[in-house]
Amino acid sequence: MFDGPEDGDMMVEDVPLAELLDDYDRQIASSNEMIAARSLDDVGRHPDFDASAASLRWIMFHMIEETARHAGHLDAIREILDGETGHY
Repeated sequence: MFDGPEDGDMMVEDVPLAELLDDYDRQIASSNEMIAARSLDDVGRHPDFDASAASLRWIMFHMIEETARHAGHLDAIREILDGETGHY
């Protein structure tokens, strides 16, 4: 069991930005390979969650939603910091 703070594995204050971006790029490449090798209707399963399964389509849609949500959070923080509202 992890004894650190909740979501402690997401804390990166000691990791250089270049390393984080490189790790992100590697994960994108790995994800792209997995997506290209499957159908959107393929269902994934996780060994720790026997009761549920999700299609690749659902997973990809969920990731788009999460990315948009977090981008919106960052935009709200930026607006608070610089006082400017975003425009198209």
